[in-house]
Amino acid sequence: MEYQIPSTGYLRLSQILGNSKTPPLIPVGKSTWWDGVKSGRYPKPVKLSERCTAWRVEDIRELIKKLAEGAQQ
Repeated sequence: MEYQIPSTGYLRLSQILGNSKTPPLIPVGKSTWWDGVKSGRYPKPVKLSERCTAWRVEDIRELIKKLAEGAQQ
């Protein structure tokens, strides 16, 4: 099953890290993800509402590209 990333918009954490319906885009755990956000390794989230946090698709695409380039070296 391959997940298609939209060209624009926002992704919720479950869409990035995967869940029972979608495979992970970035295969790390929640704690690792939030540590990476705090340290600057992963992009900062956008608060869409008080209880809704998401990430810009463009930022996630750039992260995937950067991680893939690092894996090839």
